Amino acid sequence: MSRIYKSTDFFQPADGEPIRSVITESKEAAVVAWYVKPGQEIYSHIHPHGQDTWTILSGKGEYYLDATGAKKSIFAGDVVIAHTGCVHGVFNNSNEPLIFISVVSPSDAGYQLISSEEAFANISIQ
Repeated sequence: MSRIYKSTDFFQPADGEPIRSVITESKEAAVVAWYVKPGQEIYSHIHPHGQDTWTILSGKGEYYLDATGAKKSIFAGDVVIAHTGCVHGVFNNSNEPLIFISVVSPSDAGYQLISSEEAFANISIQ
């Protein structure tokens, strides 16, 4: 079993949606390489049973913080953590690729897309 991987072997630029390229997966974690072209988006989602940690290697983007659409800029060198059940995703609003490694732990953390309808349904009006 290999323990050292060259991340550049896994980045897959694609038209349409960014490709989730699995580097390695065990019961404890899935390690994934992401290459998000300018104008591409990883839609808002949650992992109901685990954490997703991103290490941004290059580029920048607008990181989704919650179901209301709040966002914050992320940049190369940032480590971004979505704890269990936290909404996250990203839009590459720059003119360069956003390249990062994601570690989802445990690997069976699940995945649930958050639609705009769900986002607005979760907003309490006071």
